[in-house]
Amino acid sequence: MLMKVKDLPANSQPRERMLKYGVENLSDVDLISIIIRTGTKDANVKDVATNILNSVANINSLSDIGIRELSNIKGVGSVKAISLLAAIELGKRVFNKEIEINMQLNNATSINETFAPLFLGATQEKLLAIFLDTKKRLIAYKFIFIGTIDRSIVHPREIYNEAIKVHASSLIIMHNHPTGDVSPSKDDIATTNKIKECGDIIGIPLLDHLITNGKDYYSFYDKFYKK
Repeated sequence: MLMKVKDLPANSQPRERMLKYGVENLSDVDLISIIIRTGTKDANVKDVATNILNSVANINSLSDIGIRELSNIKGVGSVKAISLLAAIELGKRVFNKEIEINMQLNNATSINETFAPLFLGATQEKLLAIFLDTKKRLIAYKFIFIGTIDRSIVHPREIYNEAIKVHASSLIIMHNHPTGDVSPSKDDIATTNKIKECGDIIGIPLLDHLITNGKDYYSFYDKFYKK
């Protein structure tokens, strides 16, 4: 007989905990338990949810797992795998803010909300260049680099070649920290300063550099450039 969520003690039932404390206060195990609904004859639903989490490096890695790999986890199977992957995809679509050419980008919060979803599930650092016109409206955006952000690897030439191609008047760069800590490293600071100096010379100023973890962000403009 399958062990369902309702078979758990009342104080351990994820749905009851959600109603009492709010969905934002549920653990990853509770959320997965609600989605997959049932356990097996040998394990309750929270044990199966724990098996799923133990099979990946972290919760973000679930977005990269395939249906076959997920189905093979003890207690999962194809039906639960389909339900979980559908929920993950729905979450991505809800979270994604539509990126529209000509949209105004004049503050760090709106920039992070717009572009952070592009970094979801990334296990490496990625550098995104965002190109703007004279009124700070979006012209184009492009990933320039994937790997560790280092001033010896990320060359301003690559960024400004793209900026010149699209006739940008200014630009913003953005990269992620897969660890979740958005504090800038020494290389982040050195790279930013180098790109900013080149932009000032060329006449296509760097307006900001954001470091994101998909939710929180660090803005060089807010910390250093804002007067």
